[in-house]
Amino acid sequence: MPLLVCLLLGCVLLALYAPGGALRRDEPPPQQAGRSPYDLAGSIEDAQNRLRGHPDDAAAWAGLGFLYLEQARRTADGAYHAKARGAFERSMRLPTGDGEPYIDAVIGMGALANAGHDFAGAVRWAERAREAAPYRWPLYGVLIDAHLELGQYQQAESTLRHMLDGRPDFASFTRAARLERVHGRPGPARELLHRACEIAGDPAEYAFCQGQLGDLAWHTGDPRAALTAYAEALAADPGHVPSQAGRARAQAALGHVHQARRGYASLVARAPSFVVEYGELLEHLGDRAGARRQYAVFTAQHKLLAAAGNADHLAMGTYEADHGDPDTAVRHLRAEWKRRQSIEVADALGWALHRAGRHAEAATYAARAERLGGHHALFAYHRGEIEQALGHTASARAHLTRALSLNPHFSPAGAARARELLAATA
Repeated sequence: MPLLVCLLLGCVLLALYAPGGALRRDEPPPQQAGRSPYDLAGSIEDAQNRLRGHPDDAAAWAGLGFLYLEQARRTADGAYHAKARGAFERSMRLPTGDGEPYIDAVIGMGALANAGHDFAGAVRWAERAREAAPYRWPLYGVLIDAHLELGQYQQAESTLRHMLDGRPDFASFTRAARLERVHGRPGPARELLHRACEIAGDPAEYAFCQGQLGDLAWHTGDPRAALTAYAEALAADPGHVPSQAGRARAQAALGHVHQARRGYASLVARAPSFVVEYGELLEHLGDRAGARRQYAVFTAQHKLLAAAGNADHLAMGTYEADHGDPDTAVRHLRAEWKRRQSIEVADALGWALHRAGRHAEAATYAARAERLGGHHALFAYHRGEIEQALGHTASARAHLTRALSLNPHFSPAGAARARELLAATA
């Protein structure tokens, strides 16, 4: 059993439940009780009302920033990121007792940088916070998230161990589960998520945790278990957008196509982050006009982001590789690779190079994604297609078979294509 899992499932739990075991004496006390964090709209309104009467309260501005960030995560509405930035920046401009910016606002800027895909910036903000207040444990969550996205997996694990030593809680358990998934260990990841669900502090945390269990079940090829977990998440928080998307995805895999279409149509009207996924389902079902409408929404969105200097090269590159111009996809993904060398970017760049006809170069990135720990059906399928294009039939069959064994529903078009290739080379 990996050392990390031994730590989590053994002595760390003792520290978590021992009186005072999870807190340092020089860590600020927990927030005072108020509305449940689940009532985000109400909590935001309370914070805004307080700030009308106390506009120089640096802590209140930072707290409002975190509420905006949570609302953005829950609803997939990026408009809350700009509001969070305004709140954190206002907090940092206000005087404090030691003349330094309020530390939670610094941590918040790091979390906001992660949300905006500025992962190197997130590291800088978190390191700044660590220099000032090394026992403010949320800063380590910001660091772990950034290191994972940058492909710095050893640094992520080292930081996680430190966080667990100081504050084994919901935030550290869910991040540990993510790291186990990266390493291709779904069993330990599932156990960690179940533990996290047991200690969730409110319905929003419980919904997040159940949504992660749904994603884990989906990626291990069990759409029924995924649907059950997403239902649990939505029972706790009906507005949890990632679980709404997961439910539609699982419904489609189980053949409940009409339910899936209704779910996606309702979802993208409020959270357009999933328009490409919806378009791909429509295209697979033969509704090409409907798919084109969804893709048009995506391209319009990203043109606006690019014009504002916030281009999402990974999203655009992935889209162009599958539905647009592969050479444009390669340009986007080379730009992203310069920023972060993660599993996801390695796979996406390899796939784009393959679609552009550069199969040998594509194979190097696909192999790198697998070497980094890419235990993902879609990645295995991509490598199988690349190996097939290179004439490596046996290797292609092995990767395509692995893709379908990991998750036979990983993509409506991709799974069908994998089966076709396997049948053709039988």
